[in-house]
Amino acid sequence: MNTFIVHKMKNKNSGVTFIELLLYISLSAIILMVSAVFLSLLLRSRVKNQTMAEVGQQGIQMMQLITQEIRNADSINSPSTGSVGTTLSLATSGGTRTFTFSGGNLQMQEGGGTQIPLSSSRVTLSNATFHNLSRAGTPGIVRIQFTLTHINPNGQNEYTFSRDFTTSSALRHP
Repeated sequence: MNTFIVHKMKNKNSGVTFIELLLYISLSAIILMVSAVFLSLLLRSRVKNQTMAEVGQQGIQMMQLITQEIRNADSINSPSTGSVGTTLSLATSGGTRTFTFSGGNLQMQEGGGTQIPLSSSRVTLSNATFHNLSRAGTPGIVRIQFTLTHINPNGQNEYTFSRDFTTSSALRHP
């Protein structure tokens, strides 16, 4: 009789019931789904941060280039004192430097040379102006304003980002 009880107990503990199997599969599926959603959100956040960084870096780079050229210039040719325009022309010891906002891009031209685009094809410029704030007897001062927007051809939220840039710069030489 003793052998019968031991044999019966072995059979009871030796297998997994169908309910237990369904429970294990369900828990595994839930863990995998939560992990997949978390990874998807993590990747979207990474793309959004890269988009924001690209717009910020390009805008800062363009601002630094323009402000450095203004500081090194001898005088401001255009826009005239007190006016606003989409073109900035500077007289330098080496000739003329011209910055033009056109077609969603910022372009620079030295003398009579070709225009060089200063922004990449992944961003577009809008609301761009140069405002000559100079007064008589002071060095020339220019305020630069523009909005830089990441191009988003597919309409995905991760690639939607726009930032306004504003700064002023003065000539070093009166």
